[in-house]
Amino acid sequence: MALMITDECIACDACRDECPNGAIEEGDPIYIIDPDRCTECVGHYDEPACIAVCPVDCIVPDPDNVESVEELKFKFEHLQKEL
Repeated sequence: MALMITDECIACDACRDECPNGAIEEGDPIYIIDPDRCTECVGHYDEPACIAVCPVDCIVPDPDNVESVEELKFKFEHLQKEL
């Protein structure tokens, strides 16, 4: 499933540069994750990089965008073709 950023976000910018898919953007007032680009780092890392660097633990699974590992891998492969 894609990830989402909760209202606890302090807009520190730590997560944005860590996202290998460019799925995290600055929002108002908190950052947002594009579910069409978020693969939970499948294809890049063993765990989501954004969660690892978030100082307030505000990045959680998005219940509105549930995906299997296979779907995340497919999305990763599709995003790689865009490069």
